[in-house]
Amino acid sequence: MAIAAVIVIVFMGSLPGRIAIARKHPDAEAVKIMGWTGLFFAVPWIQAFGWAFKPTNVIDVRYFPKQEQENIAEETEILLGKASSTLQPTRAGDLPAPHFKRAS
Repeated sequence: MAIAAVIVIVFMGSLPGRIAIARKHPDAEAVKIMGWTGLFFAVPWIQAFGWAFKPTNVIDVRYFPKQEQENIAEETEILLGKASSTLQPTRAGDLPAPHFKRAS
């Protein structure tokens, strides 16, 4: 019974994150974290489950739509652990700094 309970808890905790990753949600990592923390309180888990199904039409003025889709695909590969070692940061300090252009 204890093993079955652990399996159910793991399944329920990972469900919103797995749905968001499968739907290529741009905020899949946040949905995944909210799903796991929501196991202790019901309301965050319900919100994460709903958020996983939210339409994912992303419009970002910094990128062309094709570029944004490539970025989402890259983030999804990192979350699934399928990305090459060059894409996966080992520490938070290894993340590249954002580049901003100033209007003159």
